[in-house]
Amino acid sequence: MRTMSNQDEKPENGRSADIRDEQPERQPLRRELPEEVPPPAAAAGADAASGAEDTARAEGAAGAEDTAADGRSAEEGSEAALTGRQRLVKGLWPPRFTRAQLVVALLLFGLGFGLAVQVASNSDNDSALRGARQEDLVRILDELDDRTQRLEDEKQGLEKQRQELENSSDQAEEARRQTAEKEKQLGILAGTVGAQGPGITMTIEDTKGTVQADMLLDAIQELRAAGAEAIQINGVRVVASTYLTDAGKSVAVDGNKIEAPYRFQVIGKPQDLEPALNIPGGVVQTLEKEQATVTVERSDKIVVDALRAAKRPDYARSSSQ
Repeated sequence: MRTMSNQDEKPENGRSADIRDEQPERQPLRRELPEEVPPPAAAAGADAASGAEDTARAEGAAGAEDTAADGRSAEEGSEAALTGRQRLVKGLWPPRFTRAQLVVALLLFGLGFGLAVQVASNSDNDSALRGARQEDLVRILDELDDRTQRLEDEKQGLEKQRQELENSSDQAEEARRQTAEKEKQLGILAGTVGAQGPGITMTIEDTKGTVQADMLLDAIQELRAAGAEAIQINGVRVVASTYLTDAGKSVAVDGNKIEAPYRFQVIGKPQDLEPALNIPGGVVQTLEKEQATVTVERSDKIVVDALRAAKRPDYARSSSQ
């Protein structure tokens, strides 16, 4: 019985051995894995390093946010502690200007300063008229109207001369006649010929010796603006080149010393000359403030006989052919 069992077991063991021999030989597991897959230890190290970087980055960002939040909180706390005036001062000082803003500011300052000076000067000029009486204002308006009318008359006279030249049959003779007439007029203005006509006589008494050359010059300018055609002061003819200087307690006209009383003989329209001297703040009031006595008299005939020698110009020549 035992022999039978052993024989029976042999074929089974032999078959099992054959089966094992027929199975292919297994390769190691590492050879079947792809080469790209890192070893488990390396992968674990990379994951750990990546996690550490993410953690550090997150912690750094959180710290920065906390620091910024702390800074904002401190800044808000300091601003809350400031008053409204302190916040305004802090916003305005120190000033922050660009070069363009500085240039614009300087230009605006200059413009404002110029406007202020102009307004102040206009106020000074208008102050005398603002306090003037009604009759004085009417007289000033009449004087302006007279000046306008005088200019209009002069314009019409020049147009008449032009028409006469154009319509005259003998234009050469008419031109000579007008030239001679013009020469007489220019001689009166230049002081080379005598003149007579209606006008005024102004006498200035200066017992205190306070009248100066600039006051007499203002009187001459005012008379010229009112239409004076010929002026003579104490025997000295006044022309375009006349100058006045102080000479002690007296005045010199073109180098000729004259003494008070100063006597002006003026040819022109009396209705224009006298009001021009008596306007508020004008010549008469200025001289009276200096304790001088001024009298103005109208006349139908004023003689201006002081002459100036005709001086030949050194360089100027006539441009007419």
